Amino acid sequence: MLQTATPLYDDLIPGGSHWSFIVRRGHVLRLIDETGGTNVGMLMYNPENPLERYNMPDTLKNQHTFLLTKGHVLLSDMGRVFASIIRDDLGWHDTVAGTCNADLVEKRWGKKTYQEAHNHYHRNGFNSFLNELAKYGLGKKDLTANLNWFSKVKTDDDGNMAFSEGHSHAGATVDLRFEMDTIVVLHTCPHPMNPASEYPSHPLRYQLFKAAPVTDADPCKTSSPEATRAFANNALYHLFQ
Repeated sequence: MLQTATPLYDDLIPGGSHWSFIVRRGHVLRLIDETGGTNVGMLMYNPENPLERYNMPDTLKNQHTFLLTKGHVLLSDMGRVFASIIRDDLGWHDTVAGTCNADLVEKRWGKKTYQEAHNHYHRNGFNSFLNELAKYGLGKKDLTANLNWFSKVKTDDDGNMAFSEGHSHAGATVDLRFEMDTIVVLHTCPHPMNPASEYPSHPLRYQLFKAAPVTDADPCKTSSPEATRAFANNALYHLFQ
């Protein structure tokens, strides 16, 4: 499903860090767990209208799922598809547990400031998102429920959630084919439920490719009636662009 075999762009985001960029329609964003054990928080917004953003409830309930994997689509709150998951080496990614904040990080792993550790200070997901959102004129009111790539959270029969340690491995890969232009906001801060004794800091490699054209028989497009309607909404949206 890639039109180009060689990445158009390749970069590494260090562990406990953050970054953002705009991915254009018709491109694939490849996320690679470089060393194993990474957590990648993600938010998505429409650069033409940032009021349109990733909607976790619609993404899950419309696809009758608690987790995300290959074949699922990531829906906006206007019923359109931001991206389709066209490759997934793990089979389970969390989109319900949220992100860590400064109080949680300090309580669990201690406070480590920039003055003490320079670029290895303890960042948190909440502030990392805010730092990146500010680049687009967005702020705290624009935060939504985020995805956590490479992390798995299970539930028991009573509905209690538990973090699955050792879920991801070095080289684990997720490919996201973007169906519309999207602001992608990322951080590599710890998952809020990670019980590790030391602050988890694992890097993310990301690459961009040109996507192959989407056919009417595309598995993500036909995975559910809701997905098919969302792709139709995209087509109508792009008709006037």
